[in-house]
Amino acid sequence: MSARVERAVELFKSGFNCSQAVFAAFAGEFGMDEETALKVSAGLGGGVGRSREVCGAVCGASMLVGFKHGATQGDDAESKMKCYEVVQKIIAEFKKEYPTIVCRELLSLGEGTFTDPNPEARTEQYYKKRPCVQIVEDAARAVEKVLFKEM
Repeated sequence: MSARVERAVELFKSGFNCSQAVFAAFAGEFGMDEETALKVSAGLGGGVGRSREVCGAVCGASMLVGFKHGATQGDDAESKMKCYEVVQKIIAEFKKEYPTIVCRELLSLGEGTFTDPNPEARTEQYYKKRPCVQIVEDAARAVEKVLFKEM
């Protein structure tokens, strides 16, 4: 496991959410300090605000693509296209391991599940019932394989 992938897993296991773990593990490669990266990505965990929609780890990965390919001019269609193309490649890589990028489906929660905003305690039982550590690791691997392969 690479140092960045290990850092993503370490961040998640230390209590940060899935989006924070993936985003902050790589943000330094683009000049963003870890504290800022953790703050910027904080609202995307748990499938965006714990709503169990798009997986936070995938959201964090997508934000990283913006560092490299994000448009800074509203009419820059070429950068927008490249950004979306690379995000789609990361999602395709992620989907080699998982059939979906929807948090509630990854966690086998019911349709329309909207959970309490209070995060669960990170206990041994939590890690036994949640595949999130592996999901974070796999999302970070997808970032390395797709985004950093081209750097």
